[in-house]
Amino acid sequence: MINWLEKNNACKEGIDWCKENCDTMEDVWDKLKRVDWLVWVATKEGVLTDKELRLFACFCARQNWHLLTDERSRNAIEVAERFANGKATKEELKAAYVAAYDAAYDAVAAAFDAVAARAAAVAAYAARVAARVADAAYADAAYAYDAARAAARKEQMEWLRANTTPNFGGTK
Repeated sequence: MINWLEKNNACKEGIDWCKENCDTMEDVWDKLKRVDWLVWVATKEGVLTDKELRLFACFCARQNWHLLTDERSRNAIEVAERFANGKATKEELKAAYVAAYDAAYDAVAAAFDAVAARAAAVAAYAARVAARVADAAYADAAYAYDAARAAARKEQMEWLRANTTPNFGGTK
């Protein structure tokens, strides 16, 4: 286990935690509570298959499906899932990527146009309002963000454990 962690340049904190709590890398996989560490392990070469990694990426993207308002972005995720499952070609995947990239570019351009047009009008109003509600709004937004992030990370950890079979090459 320690050899695997050192070979993959694990941080000292992670190595120390593993020494205290685990006997094998499989044990690490099962016991980790920090999703960032579990994702770090999952993305090391050879641990998961290309299919598992692609499907995990699609799962993470689907957690934000409601934010994807351009069909080209949603289509890219669907094509990536089909590709991971052997039901789409590399050409289809590339075309979906290009379309999603174009969608992202269009969204950024539209956002800049909208921001420029509204910036002057909003700036004066925002300055007055911001002074009165900044503290309360920040606290509410921070709480909501933290809660949403924690829920999403918990789902990611559950997905990884339920849908993958990590390979540590028999490391102990």
